[in-house]
Amino acid sequence: MSGFARHWGEGPRNALFLHCSLAHSGAWEGVVRALGPGIHAIAPDIPGHGKAADIDLSRDLHDQCYEAILPHLPEGCFDAVGHSFGATLALRLAQEMPDRIRSLTLIEPVLFAAARGSGEFGPYRELISGYDRLMATDNRPEATREFLGLWGAGGGLDDMPAGQQRYMIDRIHFIKASDAALFHDSAGLVPRLGQVTAPTLLVEGGDCLPITAAILDRMEAEIAQTTRLRVPGAGHMAPITHPAPVAAGIRGLLDRSD
Repeated sequence: MSGFARHWGEGPRNALFLHCSLAHSGAWEGVVRALGPGIHAIAPDIPGHGKAADIDLSRDLHDQCYEAILPHLPEGCFDAVGHSFGATLALRLAQEMPDRIRSLTLIEPVLFAAARGSGEFGPYRELISGYDRLMATDNRPEATREFLGLWGAGGGLDDMPAGQQRYMIDRIHFIKASDAALFHDSAGLVPRLGQVTAPTLLVEGGDCLPITAAILDRMEAEIAQTTRLRVPGAGHMAPITHPAPVAAGIRGLLDRSD
């Protein structure tokens, strides 16, 4: 098996957990613990994160991340859970191997292309333009600070320990590299939303950005079997800041998807 993955539990039910940008597989610790027994959880480090190799900027980012997680898939049917960028990978799994995905949980998926035509796409592009300008001048610390101000939790970069700050600054190029996948849908996920057959849980923080709600509106309209969960008081990082209600939502989906 290539790369690195964390494993929790020895239950008979296999579940794959795919983390967000600038995190690593350990971000799922709280959710997995709160899920309780009966689960064998597998969480790989996505390329550019944790113990995985860095990304190849000459290749499509979504393709290389998708290919990197394939060796970590459990045998047979499994539940797929993804957060943010990881949710777009989980969605792709559900589209490309529908016979193997028992259930699908998408936590604040950042597939911005799904919000085109909603009225939120243009305003978000303007909102993120400060990050884009800072990356254009290779001001990585300020770009990281700007990005986390929109998508992070708590006080942002300056309230993090020095090691965590460095980890995020060193990986902030991943966000720009994801533009083709997230804004332009290089993997062709949006036209295939209707092909998802797995029971699907759509999760958003109570304090989510407007574009997140627009993305989930589109997914709710086009994916056949959806349940939507709003986590009060949570922002984008709900799996880390509010693991118990997120886990409760996932557990409910698993119980309905036996």
